[in-house]
Amino acid sequence: MNWRGRTVVAGLVFTAMLVACGSPEPTPYSPAEPDHFAKILYPEDNPTTEEGLALGRRLFFDPILSADSTISCSSCHLPERAFSDGRRVSVGINGRPGTRNAPGLANVGYLHRTLFWDGRADNLENQAIHPVGNPNEMGGSWELALDRLQRHPDYRERFRAAFGLSRAEAIQRDHVGKALAQFQRALISGNSKYDRVQMGRASFTEAEALGEAIFFDFADDPTGPYAALPTGECAHCHTPPHFTNQQFANNGLEEARALTDFTDRGRGMVSGTPFDFGRFRTPPLRNVALTAPYMHDGRFQTLEEVIAHYNRGGHYAENKSPNVVPLGLDSTEAAALVAFLTTLTDSAFLNNQSFHSPF
Repeated sequence: MNWRGRTVVAGLVFTAMLVACGSPEPTPYSPAEPDHFAKILYPEDNPTTEEGLALGRRLFFDPILSADSTISCSSCHLPERAFSDGRRVSVGINGRPGTRNAPGLANVGYLHRTLFWDGRADNLENQAIHPVGNPNEMGGSWELALDRLQRHPDYRERFRAAFGLSRAEAIQRDHVGKALAQFQRALISGNSKYDRVQMGRASFTEAEALGEAIFFDFADDPTGPYAALPTGECAHCHTPPHFTNQQFANNGLEEARALTDFTDRGRGMVSGTPFDFGRFRTPPLRNVALTAPYMHDGRFQTLEEVIAHYNRGGHYAENKSPNVVPLGLDSTEAAALVAFLTTLTDSAFLNNQSFHSPF
């Protein structure tokens, strides 16, 4: 073989080695978003890809991250319950009860401020890594979880494909958080009856329309048809389209003669500010009819109980929200509010099989 032939062969061998040892390129993917939503703010270091989304979905439903391989993210976030779990507080490894209620995850990718009831996570990537080491959730350690993933031939290749890792690069905690965040950002719900009414494709019933008027304080218009109605004061905190202002508030659940009296100090445990004691992040209300029980501690079993609480005006605390006041709703008006809230249910979201377990 002459030098040209040897050079060609050597070049082919080297190219093959680069392909074998090089990093695959993930495929960009953009989940469809409703036109009436502002666009999701994707982090520059974690764009959604087909491979990352598929990996995140598997990790979400796989108990491999927990200490004894019994608890997955989906243990507390069930698709059929709009990614809540129906329990007063979450139950983790070995049946250990948590301290707070598991919130639903619909449209969580649009929540660009802090996450968790107390806001201790800055973003979805950060939020996703918390449960693994929590003794009341997955009860394990990242050292154990990463070792399992690294030794798992299927996951090793999936992480390579999702993040362009070379064969020499190890799976890191951040890769897991990023994959889970990609899946959660895809959990988009925007086809409820409420949405169709806003687009002129459906109409509210009389009760739903009455509930809408109370929810959005149409009585504030003294010349309008609902001027005689009481106001619900709901939309101050539960603002469309995701029905949350992403702020923290004390909604009068617990009487506190002093700010240090709260059983759960909520946001104050993170901020260290006494005025934040007993304040919690306003939860979104999409699919709220399916995410009972309600509040950070799951104290209310039904929407009727929630409305009754607000109708009474809540309990005293120095930092109680000024929007939590006695409402004066009669039974028809309270029922109308519940009827309106059920229009936020999105059956297409609940039945989307790409949001269910791949196993």
